Amino acid sequence: MVSYRFRKAPRDLGRLLWFLVRGAGRWVDRGWRWASYADLRADARAARVAGDPQARRTAQELIRADARARWVKLGAALRRVLITAAVVTALVVLLALLDALVDRVDMPGWLRALYDVRDAITGAVVAVWSWLPWPATLGAVGAAVWEGRDRTPGAGWLTRPDRADSDSWVDERMISKALAHLGIAPLSAFFKKGGELLYSVPARKDGDGTHAQVRLPLGVTAEMVTDRRKVLAANLGRAALETWPTTGEEDGVLDLWVADKGTLSGGAGDWPLLHEGTVDLFDGVPFGLSQRGAVINAPLIETNWLAGGRPGQGKTNVLRVLMLGAALDPTAELWTYVMGESPDFEPLAPRLSRYRVGMDDSVAADAVQALDDLLREMERRGKVLGEQPGRPPKVSRRLADNPRLGLHPLLAAIDECHELFQHPRYGKQAQEAAVRLIKRGRKYGIILLLATQSPTKDSIPKEITRNISCGVAFAVADHIANDGLLGSGKYRAGIRATELRMKTDRGTCVAVGVTDNTFELIRTFYVPFEDGSDMVTPVIHRAMALRANHSHALTTTRAHLAIEAPPPDPLADIHHVLNHEPRVRTQTVLARLAALNPTTYEPWTARDLRALLDQHGIPPRKSDGHMVIRTNDITTAITYRDHTREHPGSQGTPPTSSLHQNPSPDQHKPPPGTHLRHTYHTRTTHPEPTSTTGQPASLPNQEGSEHHDD
Repeated sequence: MVSYRFRKAPRDLGRLLWFLVRGAGRWVDRGWRWASYADLRADARAARVAGDPQARRTAQELIRADARARWVKLGAALRRVLITAAVVTALVVLLALLDALVDRVDMPGWLRALYDVRDAITGAVVAVWSWLPWPATLGAVGAAVWEGRDRTPGAGWLTRPDRADSDSWVDERMISKALAHLGIAPLSAFFKKGGELLYSVPARKDGDGTHAQVRLPLGVTAEMVTDRRKVLAANLGRAALETWPTTGEEDGVLDLWVADKGTLSGGAGDWPLLHEGTVDLFDGVPFGLSQRGAVINAPLIETNWLAGGRPGQGKTNVLRVLMLGAALDPTAELWTYVMGESPDFEPLAPRLSRYRVGMDDSVAADAVQALDDLLREMERRGKVLGEQPGRPPKVSRRLADNPRLGLHPLLAAIDECHELFQHPRYGKQAQEAAVRLIKRGRKYGIILLLATQSPTKDSIPKEITRNISCGVAFAVADHIANDGLLGSGKYRAGIRATELRMKTDRGTCVAVGVTDNTFELIRTFYVPFEDGSDMVTPVIHRAMALRANHSHALTTTRAHLAIEAPPPDPLADIHHVLNHEPRVRTQTVLARLAALNPTTYEPWTARDLRALLDQHGIPPRKSDGHMVIRTNDITTAITYRDHTREHPGSQGTPPTSSLHQNPSPDQHKPPPGTHLRHTYHTRTTHPEPTSTTGQPASLPNQEGSEHHDD
């Protein structure tokens, strides 16, 4: 650096000389403008050109009034100077005469002290006067150079342009120059008048970039700057993705972060928990690297997530990383529903309490049933919290670790959730249940994770976007999708995932709510699960081992459950899964029954279902060549059965008890659903039912499913 400055000394010297000349010229110009009333005369000329006699008379009167005021001030100052000079001169002459006439030995002590002070001052003035011109001259030169300096902030000319990070160097001078050339009229006029921007946060290194905060002049808002983001990026020598102007705490404050060149093009590296480590969901899950290069721990407790973007940009990987991290917390329970033909979550299946994948109606029905189950679980947890000492308002780590309470973290992930919310039969019910869960469930340790590649106003209800805690947007097509994921008004505030490029910025997202910052530009961690590379399964093996070692913490007693669950009622359950549809295929009914109560109905076959219907006198029905069950038949059978129970003497023969509710295992067939390859068939995994509601024990206790511990 020293050798570089030595080589550039001639240029620096010439620059300083130019500052000196320009500073002296500015002083002369300022003095002339003051003496000639240039500003007021310019106002008078402008009024004359505009044909405004009143404004012209006002300017002329101001000139006369200012002239009179100046002369009055000059006269007062001159009078003070003359009086002071006369008094000092008389005192000096008197002291000199007295010193000549009277010997100092004969003078009083106070008078001798006065003479000593006079002599000391005289000696100091004589000593300083000999070298005073040099510091005075240097001071004047320095003041002139300072006056003639570049008015824009910063000292970029002192930096070394051939240094390794010269392309990444950003200072106030560069920012001011970039803002001056944005084409914003009020801002351009401000700079033309010699205005200087006020930096409430000077440009400083912030992670892998530079951060600054600027208070904009009157008539300029931060939104005006964000609308010209691409121009600002070009002026700073950056890509649009590397330049993030946003609105600060006030509309007139610009918060600017500029990435170092090329830092955002690299990946985030390996997931920190890929080979070792555990997770406490109350502390979050490693999610990715912020634009500043720091690891972000995604908050999960007391939050809900909505992730989306164009296909293939990383939304499913984000959902998988969050679920994979949650699997490393042995107290967490995980449910996953994939509304499409995708094996992305197949390696997680051993750790999932509920897992369905497919595009048929039965998967949608199961997803809606899961949301309903979560709502009931939310109510149960609310009652349990109300019974605790001190009535805690939300689930804590201490409460979650108590197996008797059943307040462990419960995560439900729905991939391609737009397929569920737009389902012609179950969509409205799913929307209502999801909104209720998002609004209230977070306090009770129930977390909803949603992912979609279609974030439109029709596919994602507004109430979900408004109440979601964490929004994640990968590359999206327009501002509608941007605000559908991140929240209303984010696009206008400069928080834009529309700037992300397909494929080029794959894995990079704009997120809100994951930190205290207004937004984060995150390079997400990627855990491979593809042909020839599976890093997910080893993590799940670790998760299963952790769960086995902590199984005692998950053993839920039923002491806190107040009501014993009634025995299954197959006829009523069939009526429930028919969902008021006129007719439903028997295979679909079997699948829905298995999802409703897997312990009882999963082993059932068509023969068992036919036997039950025969007991209640329900004849076989066909529609379009398929065996179906009609809702009217089931309703009639239930009505007849209930009437017979209330009136034992009425006609009718009670059904025989030839039906086994739990057929032998050799009669078991896999439930129908989406058929993929042999490896990735539609599957449902559930634990045992509780003794309260008849729902799977995965709500208060996830230990009922023995195959999870294999």
